[in-house]
Amino acid sequence: MNQLTLKGFDEELVGRIRHFANQEDISLNQAALRLLRVGAGLNQSKDNGDTIGSSLDHLIGTWTLEEAEALNNAVKDFEQIDESMWK
Repeated sequence: MNQLTLKGFDEELVGRIRHFANQEDISLNQAALRLLRVGAGLNQSKDNGDTIGSSLDHLIGTWTLEEAEALNNAVKDFEQIDESMWK
């Protein structure tokens, strides 16, 4: 394993890394490595079975408001509950 020393972490960045580490219940080192890999475009694609439907994650936040409204209008009929089917 290689070792790299980084300096110059401001308080905001340290806070974000600590928050991520706490959320994921991992060490600061592991959190920093994960974040560096993501930032470098080296996302770890290990499938541990905890994630369902991650294949569309790259699309999150990419729709315009108009596109989101168009989708909501297109699926509006699916919001209707047919009471006879629940008996």
